[in-house]
Amino acid sequence: MMNKSPAPEDAADATPDAAADTAPDAPADTPTRGPADSTSDTTRHAGSTSGTTRRTAESGTTRHGAGSPDHAAVHADGLTVVRGGGTVLDGIGFTVPPGVITGLLGPSGCGKSTLIRALVGAQAGVTGTLVVLGHPAGHPALRPRVGYVTQAPSVYADLTVRQNLDYFATVLNPRATAAERRTGIERALADVDLTAYADRLAGRLSGGQRSRVSLAVALLGTPDLLVLDEPTVGLDPVLRRDLWDLFHRLASERGTTLLVSSHVMDEAERCHRLLLMRDGRLLADDTPDALRARTGADTVEDAFLRLVDRSGTDADRSTREYTR
Repeated sequence: MMNKSPAPEDAADATPDAAADTAPDAPADTPTRGPADSTSDTTRHAGSTSGTTRRTAESGTTRHGAGSPDHAAVHADGLTVVRGGGTVLDGIGFTVPPGVITGLLGPSGCGKSTLIRALVGAQAGVTGTLVVLGHPAGHPALRPRVGYVTQAPSVYADLTVRQNLDYFATVLNPRATAAERRTGIERALADVDLTAYADRLAGRLSGGQRSRVSLAVALLGTPDLLVLDEPTVGLDPVLRRDLWDLFHRLASERGTTLLVSSHVMDEAERCHRLLLMRDGRLLADDTPDALRARTGADTVEDAFLRLVDRSGTDADRSTREYTR
């Protein structure tokens, strides 16, 4: 696993000596803001691209993208990850437009988390083009501009909610004054509706509340891009609804770009755009309405299943032609 930043154990250069000396032991998956400092040598700026069209990996059909790569929040082309002798991401390409919610959907094990780790600069063995907010994925300039929430709640159980946020606020911006940190912390607490729990130990919170603390950490500093890896897994319907309401407010009121992964297809209807994945390949990059219209399906889930069936038919046809 590559470095994940700014986790406490690798943030010595970013924190005051006092903060480094008193840092608690890091949890297994620390919530992060921005990518690792070192950019993969194999991830590069887009050179020649296909403009606003590209060819999906499985169906072989040309698809219109979300806009020019030059103005995209995220642009990928030929993105590939090989791990343990197997191909996890197989030459995928897509464009995420700014200021909208893009859902990254597909069954468990299809490569969603690997793609997200590549995007935030925490995945080894990445080849192809992956540009984030105008920089190669993992560039140090992205640290204050990208918020990343991992699947598991990642907070210090022996600190209060407020202390967790104050610690990470110091890591993220050691030059900020105490008053500036307090302002950011109070805003993040309000965003995730945890103001009433600010002085409670994180270890005494419910699982859903700890997930919201991780989200609050990612919201410190108002990131331009917020990347969330299955943020609603295990949450009750009311909390899921409240989180999606927050996601839409961030997009509409602050212009934040959100990339939200999920394997729950009914969440697709809450997104402005969708990236549908299966077996490390991209089945579709489109709006929910366009996907339903293109496949003649009533729901995005039915549209996804029809695309899976079509891709399987195309793969069988290619195999027959190759073996003739």
